[in-house]
Formats: sequence, structure tokens, C-alpha cells
Amino acid sequence: MALKDLKIVGKSVRLRDLDTHVRGQTTYYEDVRIPRMLHLKMYRSPHPHAKILKIDTTEAAKQPGVVCVLTHEDMPGKKTFTPLAAIGVAPEDEPILAFDKVRWKGEPIAAVVAESEAAAKAAAPKVKVTFEELPAVFDVEEALKAEAPIVTPWGKNYYQYPDDHAASQIRYGDVERAFAEADHIVEDKYQTKPIEHAPLETTGCVAKPEGNGRYTVYTNIQALYFALDNTAAIVGLSPAKLRFVGGTVGGGFGGKVDIQVEPIATLAAIKTKRPVKYKYSREDEMRVSSTRAAWRIYVKDGVMNDGRIVARKITTYQDAGAYIRLSSYGTMKHAGHMPGPYTIPNVSVDAYCVFTNRPPSSAMRGFGVMSGSYAIELQMDKIAAVTGVDPWQLRLINAYRNGDMKAHRKAADDAALVETIQAAAQLAGQALPADFAAMSSDDRKGG
Repeated sequence: MALKDLKIVGKSVRLRDLDTHVRGQTTYYEDVRIPRMLHLKMYRSPHPHAKILKIDTTEAAKQPGVVCVLTHEDMPGKKTFTPLAAIGVAPEDEPILAFDKVRWKGEPIAAVVAESEAAAKAAAPKVKVTFEELPAVFDVEEALKAEAPIVTPWGKNYYQYPDDHAASQIRYGDVERAFAEADHIVEDKYQTKPIEHAPLETTGCVAKPEGNGRYTVYTNIQALYFALDNTAAIVGLSPAKLRFVGGTVGGGFGGKVDIQVEPIATLAAIKTKRPVKYKYSREDEMRVSSTRAAWRIYVKDGVMNDGRIVARKITTYQDAGAYIRLSSYGTMKHAGHMPGPYTIPNVSVDAYCVFTNRPPSSAMRGFGVMSGSYAIELQMDKIAAVTGVDPWQLRLINAYRNGDMKAHRKAADDAALVETIQAAAQLAGQALPADFAAMSSDDRKGG
């Protein structure tokens, strides 16, 4: 198909909701105005790791405008969950409201529901919790040591994959033999940091009783029915009793899939029989919403003088924070991606999903993949420096071609890395030798 025949690719396309955005006419959940609406604010843990000995809400409940204060004792359904439980991922590790322990600084313990946002905010610090502080761990490799403080309820600071594997693994070819035969060994360590999504619209929802045993929830969550099913299980209702209304998400990028506000707002609406609004302040969004995970990545490559990578061994650690959320899935994606878009005949990957006493991490635009790509492409430049092979040519030599077998045993199909590199070189004014300029994803001629 010629470019001129394509309706979208290569053409300027007007956004369908552009007009309402620029005119300020777009409807968000915050535009919902319901009479007698209450507001919810959270009392959160001041400690990264501690036992909860006692929760006293007496003083908070006496504050002006306070209607009720909710703790784990008010949960009628599940007390713990993980967002992926609906598709069979276990264990369900994260409390809706903490009851035995807190495992990160900022973990929610008690929800204060009041007539105004200001009243709820003023009363929340009046909740009194007696803690027994515990040792905490903040480094992924320290967390895997035998003497590390245990973060998880199941007693291991890592997610256990099928067949009792401590890591998501790939084994392809004979890495150690290939290292022994390689002309060069290039290895290094790469570290990323947590990244906050920073959406313009902070996380929030409004839960409204309908008077017939049903509840409508107006929310900006990215995963509408995912949130509905989880909320129903948590508050002890049939999913048929809930109606979730989504629509415009004022910036999400993966950060609004964690189902943090809908269950507790719905529970508060059930308890008070009034509409309840729960939204994150900008400070909440920065401090307690999930982030893109920090990763520690070790890469070891066996390389020939002509630039061919013959072996790649990778060990990586994802800092999931205190709870699973979507991190176990992100680690699996990461493991599958880590050989990169390159044909390498011998690959070994161990990707660990590690739990620490940091705030939970979760999805963010290609999570697991972007951090891996960062490490791999820095590594490719180091290989180029060691071998003396031009960085553009190095990538073309190793790039996937159609039909090449990937390390996770799926043949490459519709590959386009060769053509993409050639186009990027042209745009950058980088002249490629004729044989490299003539390369194709359909064969290995040239180079």
C-alpha cells in the first residue's frame, strides 16, 4: 500500500475532542455537582514499616463537620486486594485500609468523611494510631538478603513466578560457552529512579447512592470495568449494583489504574447514604500515588570484533515498593524485552520483582520496557566504543530481521528496525556506507 493511500499514517489528524478542550467545555468527574456531597480525606502512616497496635478515631469523629471515620473494621467485603486479582494473579496483598501493619510511609489507615473538604482535612490528623516501629528496607538487593526485614505478608521479598521461580526468566542457547568464545566482554550496571506521572488532573472520584441499592461512581480511572469489579468485591456488592461513569481522564499515562479511591469512596457512600467525593491533592499525587518503578539492571555481553553480539546475560531488579499492584506483570514484560530488538543467539535473563518499604510502583507507559531500552541502548554505545564499530552500523549488524528467532522463542515478524535506523540516519544527516544503506529487514545482505 502506498503512503498516499493511507488515511492516518503520515497525515495531520484533528483530535476528536480538540474543540471542547480548548473551549473549556470538556466534562471531568470534578464537574459533577451533587447536593449534600461529603468529602473524604485520609489519615496515612507516618512510618515506612510498623505494626499497628491500636487505632483510635474518637477525637477525629468529634471534630466539627465530621460525619464518620472509617477503618478496616468497616470493610464488609475483602480487606485486601491486588488489581490483577480479577484475572487470577495472586496473592492479594494490599489492604484497602491498613490493619495489622503499614509497609510504606503514606499507607492509608483511616478515612475521615466530613461536610467539607476543609473539615475532613482538619480532622484527619486527629486520628490516633499506636505503632510499633519495625526495621525497613529500601534497596532491592538488600531486600533479597536473608537478614533483610520482611515486607510481604507471605514472607519473601520477591514475587514468586510459576514453578517456584524467584525471577521471570529467559534461557536461550548457551551463554557461558559463547562468553568463552567471544573476542570482548562488555558489562555494566544501570540504575533508574522512580518517576511520578504528574497528571494535570489528580486522581479522584465521586460515589453517589441512587436510592435503590445501586451506586453510581464518577471517576477518572483508566480501567473502568476493572475498577468496578474490584470495588464490588471490596465493598461486598454485586457488580450489577454499581455503575461506573468514566470519560475524560485528565492525564493518566498508566498512573490511574490502581483502584485507590473508588472502593473507599463507595464504602463511605454506603455508610453515610450520601454522595462522597475523594480526590488527591497535588501533594497526595506526588507523595502517595504510584510511580514508574526504579530498576537496577546488570548487563554482560559477549561480542565479536566485527560487532556481532553472541551472548547477553542480564540480571535486573524492579523496585515494586510495598505491594504488587501491576508490578509482577511489568517484570514479565521487562524480561521478554531485555535482549532488545537484536538477534542474539545466546541469552540469559533473570528479572526480579522485589518488594521494599517504598511507595508501591505500577504502570507507566510501556513500564518494564522503557527502563530496559534505556539500559540496552547505553550498552550498545559502550559495545561500539570497545569494538571500534560505528554505533549506527553496530545496531544494523545486530538488528532483528523477519524470521529471526527471538530469545523468548517467538519469530520476528513485520520487523522494521533496519529501515527505522536508516531513516533516522538520513534525518540526522548521518551518511551510511552503501552496503548498510542497502540493508533490509527481509534479508541479511549488506553490512
